Amino acid sequence: MDSDGQHNHLKAYGIAYAALKMGLTADWLLNYQGGSFAMNQDESIERMCKLRGVDYQILSDAQYAHVISEIANPDFNGDVIKLEKPPKICVYTPNNKLPWDDAVTLVLTYAEIPYDKVYDDEVLDGKLAEYDWLHLHHEDFTGQYSKFLMYRNTAWYQEDVRVQEAMAAKHGFKKVSQLKLAVAKKIREFVAGGGFMFAMCSATDTYDIALDAQNTDICDVPYDGDPMDKDAQQKLDFTQGFAFKDFTISQNAYDGEFSNIDNTMFRNGRVPMESDYFSLFTFSAKFDPVPTMLCQNHTTTIKGFMGLTTAFRKEVLKTNVLVMGDYKPMNEARYIHGEYGKGTWSFYGGHDPEDYQHLIGDPPTDLSLHPTSPGYRLILNNVLFPAAKKKPRKT
Repeated sequence: MDSDGQHNHLKAYGIAYAALKMGLTADWLLNYQGGSFAMNQDESIERMCKLRGVDYQILSDAQYAHVISEIANPDFNGDVIKLEKPPKICVYTPNNKLPWDDAVTLVLTYAEIPYDKVYDDEVLDGKLAEYDWLHLHHEDFTGQYSKFLMYRNTAWYQEDVRVQEAMAAKHGFKKVSQLKLAVAKKIREFVAGGGFMFAMCSATDTYDIALDAQNTDICDVPYDGDPMDKDAQQKLDFTQGFAFKDFTISQNAYDGEFSNIDNTMFRNGRVPMESDYFSLFTFSAKFDPVPTMLCQNHTTTIKGFMGLTTAFRKEVLKTNVLVMGDYKPMNEARYIHGEYGKGTWSFYGGHDPEDYQHLIGDPPTDLSLHPTSPGYRLILNNVLFPAAKKKPRKT
């Protein structure tokens, strides 16, 4: 899984998942040749690798024992994590999905990793308990329709409003914001109970904002028909969300930002596309296997990409949030992680790792053109993370 030895990193994750589905176990060799996977030789797995264009090597027992010995060396920053059970995956997405793509559904499909779609009905009916891993992407949990007022005369925007309002009424809510808050709370219960939640783009900050604003109204007239609470900022409760604190919500319905959590507007014009790269942190694999798993890659420098939420200002991160990737010149985090109850969450800023500024109406990314994408590898690290047999943290 290093830069030279693997020509299709993304499909390699699908091979590992398929092996788990077949009842095999796999070793994730953290920091060894880019985070390689190892498993017992199996003809069907070999055939699958050949069909999907995934490079592999066959090692003798003695050769593999040497690899394990090399990784176990205290001077080598690596570890072996046993993958035992394929996680059951769901993606929170509406049936009337809007005309832009979702990087996670794209890469799951490309890697041939199965997933189910869920939305408000399933979440409110308690269906998340059936899953190990939940993804949220281009979603607005504040009930402000992604603050896309500039598109309010388009058919897709009007259809989204109609569908969301009908869903709220179906579940007995007067406002979409109330519906989304109830959904956000159910998702928080899922994480607290041991689930893993992975969010990208606007699903990251709007999720926390919705929870923190549960005691007030932050939606203005264009979104719910009445003004926002004039004391909304003072009524925020920063203990409710996962990642952010002391942020300031936007009180302008037309500015496109939800709060000062996101750094998109500030960085515009200051960060040229050609120099927009963020760096992954290097963790001690033997002492911090969780962030090490989530950062496995064949490079520690990742090409930046924008979204409705691009990056998180470090000054509004809670002290217990782990930053796994950042862009220091702008003092922003791009990839963060934390625990809540028995579960964990990861937030990844930006919309599509291989489309720098994905605009409405742009065609979906063709991942066959980006089979070695390090930005997409970070997503797939999160997908396989729940399959790992957890080790007690060393002290």
